[in-house]
Amino acid sequence: MTIDTVQRVAVLGAGSMGHGIAEVTAIGGYDVAMRDIEEDIVREGYEQIKWSLGKLDEKDQIDESADEVLERIETTTDISEAVSDADLVIEAVPEQMEIKEDTFSAVDEHAPDHAVLASNTSSLSISSIASATDRPEQVVGLHFFNPPVKMDLVEVTYGEATTDETAEIAHEWAESVNKTPIYVRKDVHGFVVNTVLVPFMEEAAWMLSNDETTVREADATMVYERGYPMGPFELNDFGGIDVAYHFRDESGQPVPPAIAEKVEAEELGKKSGKGFYDYEDGDGVDYEPEDSGGYDALRTEAVMINKAAWLIGNDVATPEEIDIGLRLGGSFPEGMCRRGDRIGLDVVLEKLESLYEEYGEERYDPTDYLVELVEEGWTGEDAGKGFFDYRVDPPYHYINWEIDDDGVLAVELDRQERMNSMSEDMFAEIDRLLNDVDADEVSCVVFEGAGDRAFSSGADITGFTAGEPTDIMDVDEMFQTVYEFPRPTVAKIDGFCLGAGIELALACDIRIATEDSTIGTPETNLGVIPGGGATQRLVRLVGEGRTKEMVFRGMQFDAVQAEEWGIINHAVSDDELEELVGEIVDDLVSGPPVALKAAKQVINDGPEASLEAALAMEKQAFAVLSTTDDMYEGVAAFRQDREPQFEGE
Repeated sequence: MTIDTVQRVAVLGAGSMGHGIAEVTAIGGYDVAMRDIEEDIVREGYEQIKWSLGKLDEKDQIDESADEVLERIETTTDISEAVSDADLVIEAVPEQMEIKEDTFSAVDEHAPDHAVLASNTSSLSISSIASATDRPEQVVGLHFFNPPVKMDLVEVTYGEATTDETAEIAHEWAESVNKTPIYVRKDVHGFVVNTVLVPFMEEAAWMLSNDETTVREADATMVYERGYPMGPFELNDFGGIDVAYHFRDESGQPVPPAIAEKVEAEELGKKSGKGFYDYEDGDGVDYEPEDSGGYDALRTEAVMINKAAWLIGNDVATPEEIDIGLRLGGSFPEGMCRRGDRIGLDVVLEKLESLYEEYGEERYDPTDYLVELVEEGWTGEDAGKGFFDYRVDPPYHYINWEIDDDGVLAVELDRQERMNSMSEDMFAEIDRLLNDVDADEVSCVVFEGAGDRAFSSGADITGFTAGEPTDIMDVDEMFQTVYEFPRPTVAKIDGFCLGAGIELALACDIRIATEDSTIGTPETNLGVIPGGGATQRLVRLVGEGRTKEMVFRGMQFDAVQAEEWGIINHAVSDDELEELVGEIVDDLVSGPPVALKAAKQVINDGPEASLEAALAMEKQAFAVLSTTDDMYEGVAAFRQDREPQFEGE
C-alpha cells in the first residue's frame, strides 16, 4: 500500500479531537466517515465542523466552500459501516487503554486488510494498542495537537511492530492534509513533545514544592527573561493541572507535591476556575515583568535539554524533529536542541551534575549522549558543533530557500507557529544566506512567508526581551544586506506584514501584496519604535508627514491603501498574486544583469547625494554599460526584432 491508495478515511470519535481531525481530513480533499457511539455526540461533532468551516470560509482560509467540504463528511454510529471501506482509520476515543484496545479489536475485524490503523493517543503505548489487532505492523500513532484545525504538528509514532512502510504512509498522509509531521521512532511515554515539554512545568512545580520559587517569579522569569510564550504555572493552568499529574502518575514517576495538592483540591486550572491562579475571584494570570529574577531558569532548561539528548541518544528523534516539535507543538521561540547549543552543552552538563549531586533525583542524571558530546568537545554553537553541526554548512532553522534553473533565489520565512515573526536567528540566517550565496548565480530574490496568514507579523518581541541593547541594535544589518544585495529583490506579501515584516519588504526593491494583506508599523503600541529602517525608508517613499503619522499612531491598513500611499508597488487579488509576481520575475530573469545591478546601485545611492553628484553617478554607470557585451546584444536584438539573450558581460 502507498499514500496514493489512501482515498477514504474513517475517524472514530466525534469529540473535540475527533471532529477536528475529521474536519482537517475533509479540507485535505479526502472522503471521511466520522463515527461515535451515540447519535447525539456525532450530531454535535458534525455541527461543530459545520460552524468551523463556515468561519474558515468567511475568512477565505479554505480553497473550497464550506458546503463542498461538508459533502465529503459522512456520520454514523456503526463502526463496521465507518471502517469497512476505509484505507486509513484514525482512532480518537477517550484516553483509556481498555477503550482503545476494544476499539482497535473491532476495527481489525471490520476494516479492509490493507488499511492502516492509527491512534491519536497523546501518551499511551502504541505497541499495547496494536496488540489488540492481528496486524500490529499496520498500526501507528498519529498524534494531532489540540485544536487539530489550527495546530500544524502531528507526531507519527512507531509501535514495536510498526513497519517503515506504515509509518511513511502516515507521514505522507499528514503532509497531504497540510500538517507538519515528525517521526517518533520508538514507543516512549510522552513521545517527543511531551517528553521535553512536561519538565518545563514539572521542574517549576518541584521548586515551588521546596519553597525555592514563587508562582509569579517563575512565570515572569521564563516569559520576560527567557522568551517562552507562557510561564510554567500559567501553562499548567491552561492545559489542566490534572493532565500533568496523570502524565507522571501513568509512567510511575513521582508527582511534585504542588501539583498533587492542586489535583486533590480539584483546583485544576482555568477549566475549574482556579489553579495556580484564581480565575473566578482573582485576577487570573497577573504576573508582571518586575516579578522576574531569582528563578533558576537554567535548572529547568537543563532538565529539558537532557530529555532532548536522551531522545536523540536512543534514536527516538533527531534534533531537527525535536525542535520542530517544540516550536509547533509548544509554541517555543526555539527548540531545546538549538537553545542547548546556544547556552553551551558544557554549561548544561555542569548544571545537571550539580543538581544530581545535591538532590540525587533521576531527572538530573546526565544522559550518555549529552556526556559524550561534551567529552568530545562538541559543546554547541561556539565550538562549531553540538546537537547541530555549525562548521561547514550551518543549518537553517527558520528560512527555506532554493535557487531554480533561472537563478531565482526563493526565500521563505518559516515560523508559521508565530506567524513568521522574526527572531534573532531568522535575522542571522537571512543575512548569512545573502552573504554566502554566489550573487553571480542569482538573477533575483523573492521573499515570502510560509503558510497563508502572514508574510511576517513583525519581530518576535519576546525573543528580544532577554537581549542586550547592543545585540538588538545589530538586527539592522540584515535589512541593509537585503537592501544592498546586488540583484533585484521582491517581497511577495500575503497576509500580515507588520513591524520587521514591512521593514524587510521596504528593504526589497519591489513589493507586491494581496489586497487584504495588512501593512503597518505597530511598534509604538509596544513602547518602542521601528528598528530596522522603517523610519528612514518610509520617509523616502511617502514623505515625512505620512511616515510620522504611521509611526506615531502605530497604524495598520490594507494593501490597497498602502498602494495608494506608495508603500507597495501593487495590491492585487489573491488569484492575481502568483501571476503578477511571475511576470515581474520573468522580466528580472531575462533582464541584463550588469545593467540591473548598476541601476539598483545608482537608485539606492542617489538620494544620499546632491542632485549633481547623483546625475554624475548615473552618467558614469551609463558610460560603463555602453561598452558591455550585453549592450551590444540589446542593440542587435532590437534591430533584429527578437528577444535579447543577456549573458551578464
